[in-house]
Amino acid sequence: MVERFRRELPEVWKYEDVAALIPTTVSQHVTAVLEILQHGNDLTEVTTPPAGIELARRLAKHGVQISELLRSYRFVHAGLIRLFSEEMARLTKSPELIHAATITLSTMGFEYVDRTAEGAAAAYQTERDRWLQRRLIMVNEASVRIGTTLDTTRTAQELAEVGTDQFADLVTVDLLDSALREEDTGPTPVPSVVRRVAQQSVLDDWADSADGTGETHTYPEGSEPARALATGQPLRHRITASDIPTWLAVSADHRRTLRTLGIHSALLVPLWARGTPLGLAQFLRHRTADPFDDEDLLLAQEIASRAAVYIDNARRYAHERSTALTLQRSLLQHRMPEQSAVDTASRYLPSGSRAGVGGDWYDVIPLSGARVALVVGDVVGRGLHASATMGRLRTAVRAFADIDLPPDELLTHLDDVVIRLQREEERGADGISATCLYAVYDPVYRLCSLASAGHVPPAVVTPPVSGSGGPASRAVDLPKIPIGVPLGLGGFPFETAQFELPEGSLLALYTDGLVESRTRDVDIAQTLLRDVLAQASASLEETCDKLLSALLPSRPADDIALLLARTRALDADRVATWDLATDPAVVSGARAQASDQLAAWGLEDMAFTTELMVSELVTNAIRYGKAPIQLRMILQSTLTCEVSDASSTAPHLRRARVSDEGGRGLLLVAQLAQHWGTRHNREGKVIWAEQLLPGSGSPEPVL
Repeated sequence: MVERFRRELPEVWKYEDVAALIPTTVSQHVTAVLEILQHGNDLTEVTTPPAGIELARRLAKHGVQISELLRSYRFVHAGLIRLFSEEMARLTKSPELIHAATITLSTMGFEYVDRTAEGAAAAYQTERDRWLQRRLIMVNEASVRIGTTLDTTRTAQELAEVGTDQFADLVTVDLLDSALREEDTGPTPVPSVVRRVAQQSVLDDWADSADGTGETHTYPEGSEPARALATGQPLRHRITASDIPTWLAVSADHRRTLRTLGIHSALLVPLWARGTPLGLAQFLRHRTADPFDDEDLLLAQEIASRAAVYIDNARRYAHERSTALTLQRSLLQHRMPEQSAVDTASRYLPSGSRAGVGGDWYDVIPLSGARVALVVGDVVGRGLHASATMGRLRTAVRAFADIDLPPDELLTHLDDVVIRLQREEERGADGISATCLYAVYDPVYRLCSLASAGHVPPAVVTPPVSGSGGPASRAVDLPKIPIGVPLGLGGFPFETAQFELPEGSLLALYTDGLVESRTRDVDIAQTLLRDVLAQASASLEETCDKLLSALLPSRPADDIALLLARTRALDADRVATWDLATDPAVVSGARAQASDQLAAWGLEDMAFTTELMVSELVTNAIRYGKAPIQLRMILQSTLTCEVSDASSTAPHLRRARVSDEGGRGLLLVAQLAQHWGTRHNREGKVIWAEQLLPGSGSPEPVL
């Protein structure tokens, strides 16, 4: 009967542990039937033999269909009838007796098979439910424990840890070296260069692999790992002590270790995601007696496929983050421009979360009249799109600063730019939005003018004031300035706030990531900000570091841009101002006043050029402008001449004809000056021209 079992039920027989149990199962069934016949036992009390219960459990564990189990019971029933028929033919020749006995035995056999098959089916279903529950639990554990971070190595280690949790005794994860370099892996080369990024064993004191974590190796051409990686098809491999494959034992010592441990079964599961090979996971058993079966292979493949997606996500995230960060840093200022209005220090810190690099930026822009613009902005969103948008807005701010718009007007124009960018976006894309704080500091009047488009106000630290013998103290204020709506909403006005700053005051401009956190109240963060700024040292760089250390976690959830500026004041003897009448006769007097002032400053060598420029600028204001007219000269790292009037009409260069008596004034100024331009204010306009001082190098362009 056992031999017939082997021929008739090959699907059941192919598993060694099942095949070893079949003779015992058949023997117990035959013995049970003989006892019923001999003692006349009640069939209602018949139970499935222990071997039959264990056989059903093993079939369920191997994933054999229940129909094969029931078929085996039909085969046993047919075998019993055949056995009894042969025995009756030997004992009697009476057809009537044989017929009656056959009917009785058939009826008894059907009832016996039904009852024992019912018990076996129940055991099969219980074991199957247990296995499915275990599989569901393991898949759920994989979903929870794998992919907790967007870190490729950590994700691979999580796969190894899940794999050794009541499934395998040793798990190794190798990734293609090209995948780790964030390249498009393309077709997998053979032999494939891989790097072992993770391994985990149930044994704590055993060197799991001859290839240490972080080291590279190759799979031999034509080997099972190379084939699995290239085709994307998983493999189940049996291993014997006398036939340990070379791809598993890379050295004689390693081979002896594997033989001692008794590695007997392996699953080679390729890590593919989005049609791209990433690496290979190997699941090995040595302590667990049962070898891997097809159901185990499916389970390992399901877990590995999930891990592969997470690994690919981490790889893509790392690539995009690196690209976005490179773009972000390339767009930010690397060297602060030379200007005499403020001393500055800055920091940009990308987020440590999986959200990716954002669109925070800062800028320091020299302006005419010794002034400087300080900018901090934050584009809503993450990734390359946010970084690219940040670059476009930063360029727009610089362009608007070039025409010297007041802060509120600049933000209005910038709002129009954002709205235009929104219209250019594809349908369904997230709308562009941003916040921005634009401040202008004038060291002549020590006046700060600023406007905010949805951005947090700056912190203002006044210089130490010595008390009566007490320690110096600094007052830290968060001024209540008007905060407009974020950029991109349109139709809402922005307001400019102005306040005077003592020389040596400290302005701290920052994005909201510095003070806003899910785990901390904003008021607490602002208190910390005040405490650090109140104790700020003379070094702005050191103060930047202290602010980041005190306010930020190890992995901030948002980008941070921080800009510190300590104000300077231009000495009164460095500025000369004259009010002029709207009479051409004052031009010669203006030239003389300018020449005398240059002599007082020790710049007699610049007198000729400066007199020409003053003459043309004053003449232009008298001829085309409106009263009041004012001439101002500012000495800093450069010499600036400014003429203001009440007209809003902007001058422009034109090419004078040979016969023209005028029209060459601004062209002459443009040729003599290092930089020149016009800025408008609510009182009119200012035309300015800047010259280099003798012996000085080329300064930063003034916008």
